[in-house]
Amino acid sequence: MALQMKANGCAAAAPPPFRRCLSPFSSRVSFQPSQKVSRFTVSCVVKKSPKRLKYATPRFPKEDGLVYIEVDPNGTDTWKLDSAVELLKKGAVGVIPTDTVYAMVCDMTNHDAIERLRRLKEVEASKPFSILCRSLHDIDTYTTGFPRGNSDGISDIFRAVKHCLPGPYTFILTASKALPKQCIKYGTTTSKYATRKNLGVRIPNDAVCQAVLEKMGAPLISTSVRSPEENRWIIDPVLIADAYGPEGLNFVIDAGVRVANPSTVVDMIKIPPTIIRQGKGPKQPWMVEEEGEDGDEERDSISSTA
Repeated sequence: MALQMKANGCAAAAPPPFRRCLSPFSSRVSFQPSQKVSRFTVSCVVKKSPKRLKYATPRFPKEDGLVYIEVDPNGTDTWKLDSAVELLKKGAVGVIPTDTVYAMVCDMTNHDAIERLRRLKEVEASKPFSILCRSLHDIDTYTTGFPRGNSDGISDIFRAVKHCLPGPYTFILTASKALPKQCIKYGTTTSKYATRKNLGVRIPNDAVCQAVLEKMGAPLISTSVRSPEENRWIIDPVLIADAYGPEGLNFVIDAGVRVANPSTVVDMIKIPPTIIRQGKGPKQPWMVEEEGEDGDEERDSISSTA
């Protein structure tokens, strides 16, 4: 059913939504090309992109289809995020912006949603996810916390970490018992990470991402959005919709094109804290760089972190 909306004082017919051939949140969908040309005017930054015109108007299908929501990167229109949050609470898998690259997310308490996220991204069962957090309180809840000072001369790193957050860092910490089992029960009994039960945590410095988390009222399972055909990040939300919409992605929140520079990943289990992937976040004086083959192995394990 075609949707009608107002744009620039004129009525414009939105293109027909994706048509799902299976039940809601299934893994495959079929796409019905648009037969009408949209007259909706998009922002001057992207108005010349033919592909973006396909998603020029937000779509809110009642039962099926990809929901595409274009928002102000500064977070001035976060009311548009309500439909995406509602879908997340029902078990949807969607894409949201962060302060680095786009992230594919789902409810951390929904086992089926986590499994669908793994299938969409083709993430192996032995590879852990990270979680996007609202604040340090979430990190304290779902991990055992950051290293503290002790009599052996280890400085109180927690104070230094607070100056990095929110920001483009993923910190690897030990998961607490409060973390849902489906978030850490991965891999086989012989997997290096099956017994470690560590968790990557992020507090992105992004207004739209933080608004989604606040409306959700809890952290989200997260993995960066990469091309299903090439080992590289997709930084344009239109291309993300094209790549993953037909595969069953439920929504995309468009806050503009990002820069292909992921977060810096720091293993806080090790003393001193060790960088296992250098990204957007600059190296801090209390961090050291990983060396050797073990570092390469662990770097591969968090390669899907946004």
